Amino acid sequence: MSEVKAPAPLPSTGMKMKEDKKGTSPVTKALLYVVLIALTCIFLGPILFVVMNSFKSKFELSNSPFSIPLGDSFVGLQNYVTGLHLSNFFSSILWSFVITIGSVAIIVMLCAMTAYYITRVKSWWTSALYYIFVFSMVIPFQMVMFPTVQVSSLLRLDNPLGLMVLYLGFGAGLSVFMFAGFVKSIPIDIEEAATIDGCNPLQTYFRVVLPMLKPTAITVAILNTMWVWNDFLLPNLVLGPGSSYRTIPIVVQFLLGSNGNRDMGALMAMLVLAIIPIVIFYILMQKYIIEGVAAGAVKG
Repeated sequence: MSEVKAPAPLPSTGMKMKEDKKGTSPVTKALLYVVLIALTCIFLGPILFVVMNSFKSKFELSNSPFSIPLGDSFVGLQNYVTGLHLSNFFSSILWSFVITIGSVAIIVMLCAMTAYYITRVKSWWTSALYYIFVFSMVIPFQMVMFPTVQVSSLLRLDNPLGLMVLYLGFGAGLSVFMFAGFVKSIPIDIEEAATIDGCNPLQTYFRVVLPMLKPTAITVAILNTMWVWNDFLLPNLVLGPGSSYRTIPIVVQFLLGSNGNRDMGALMAMLVLAIIPIVIFYILMQKYIIEGVAAGAVKG
């Protein structure tokens, strides 16, 4: 019997694949870190400035605003107590929460339904409506500022519910655009299968489509929450500085005073309290932003 030989190994071709791309050089890495650190300082600098000055006396704040509060310049929580006493802050934060949550809920629910309808119903007027929403995003608020005040006064929208309606009007453009982009990526076969299973259009939307809109809905909610919470101009124009429904930005502006008699330490303390809720909200929700924006990208 002839001896069976093991197959000869294949000739080596060489053959480790060489990397086409060279690794990043140490100089490039160092330069990148310097740029990132500089950008971090630029973006976080104003926040650190406000936090630092919220613990200084108003005289020390005027004399050396960039110094660290140490020794006699450190006043502890005195500015926070003064600001809470002068501004009626707890009432304003309550109304800020009510207006923000109500506005965002209305925007998300109604804009999602609108985007679904104008995407699935193909006609000339739904296309025209879509482009009207898109066009509304590029119109500066200053162009419609005074007509908005007149209309809100005529329709008696100078209250929290009326302000929510106005926020729906100004926030609908971007929200409908993002929702429509995601709805276009949903296969129509899914909705047809739901119809075959006995779902009517409303059941198809709420049971099938709406759960799939969750990533975009969260992103829309985050963006509108940061906008409504920090907005000063629209509440100030519609509600007025003397309203009992004043939001946090209006109260902060009130602390500036009108005759030069202002406590900058208390103002800085109220700014810190104003940004804490929205910073916490953003940190908790930031992981959904990229996911939602990518999901809402227009496809096809």
